[in-house]
Amino acid sequence: MGSQTGAPVGDAAGAPVGDAAGAPVRRGLAEKRRAIMSAARTVFAREGFTRASVDAIAAEAGVSKRTIYNHFKDKEQLFRSMMVESSQALSAFHRELIERHIGRLTDPEPNLIAFAREFVVPQEEFKGHFALVRVINAEAGRLPREVLEAWQEAGPRPVRRVLADHLRQAADRGLLRIEAGEEELAAKHLALLTGAEVTQRTYQGAVEIPAEELAGMVAQGVRTFLRLYGSGKP
Repeated sequence: MGSQTGAPVGDAAGAPVGDAAGAPVRRGLAEKRRAIMSAARTVFAREGFTRASVDAIAAEAGVSKRTIYNHFKDKEQLFRSMMVESSQALSAFHRELIERHIGRLTDPEPNLIAFAREFVVPQEEFKGHFALVRVINAEAGRLPREVLEAWQEAGPRPVRRVLADHLRQAADRGLLRIEAGEEELAAKHLALLTGAEVTQRTYQGAVEIPAEELAGMVAQGVRTFLRLYGSGKP
């Protein structure tokens, strides 16, 4: 993105970048964008959306404010872009879990427990994402609605739709009992019953709890889900 004045895109010193070769320039811009996104994740997680400043993000990234504005219109666009990219990465991971565990469902209780244990526990590579989710939860009233909607559409909603579709397929095979049109409700119930207590006890992944306690909460959630949606078959 060019600067708001229409000047050539510049590096940290303000010098124009861009030549006929193209590849080194694109690589340099991509590297700076990655540095900005990484720094933004650190600063937003530490200071929250409202208190975080573009100055602090620039300092963390080792670039100038002008470089940030060459990539992003303002702090809001930077936060939104970061949340969307982070949510898309987590969404891809969750869709793979759904396919691996529920797409191949044969024995609902152990299969769903195995799925839920991976689904509700923040993986190490996504701890930065959940730090940002804590920011959203704390500051939702002060965040633009466009940011909240972009986050939901990038991750939570598509994942729930994929989960609902796979639960419907399992019900069609006689492994679950889900009324027609209630697939998304069943998906919400599975996520809530297996994840709500874990989320509460870990403060959205900020605090670790013993593995055996976590496993017990997840297993109890699955059993409650199956009391609602189990096929009743042995």
